[in-house]
Amino acid sequence: MHWFRDLEPAAAAHGGILVQCAEAARTLLAEPREVGVLHGDLHHGNILDFGSRGWLAIDPKRLVGERGFDFANIFTNPDLANPTNPGATMPGRFARRLDIVTAAAGLERRRLLRWILAWTGLSAAWFLGDGDPLAAIDLQVAALAAAELDR
Repeated sequence: MHWFRDLEPAAAAHGGILVQCAEAARTLLAEPREVGVLHGDLHHGNILDFGSRGWLAIDPKRLVGERGFDFANIFTNPDLANPTNPGATMPGRFARRLDIVTAAAGLERRRLLRWILAWTGLSAAWFLGDGDPLAAIDLQVAALAAAELDR
């Protein structure tokens, strides 16, 4: 997916967990499963209650890719929207979210963890490219995903 083009250079420049994120992205993109049209930016701020119309996702990026990708962004929020009130990185929260999302969406746990690694690496790469300190949140969530994969 062309969407991930910024991850490899960031991993080469910054190393650390980004190397593992880039490897996860390469592996997933080489053998995609359940490919379809994706929103591309699903998170707490892009799913709104429109009253009688119900809950709707706004601001789609209209990507084509593996279904699991669309769930990865959920794991960095709401921290990216409000870094002074962290929720995604609270102890135990990541694992609880992982349990809920894998059960509700019918996703393979280890594969979703790899998508979380890939997504957080990409998001961190964008923030690092802009000199934005929010990259630290993505890197924290990437570390949580890596730790879960190591269990």
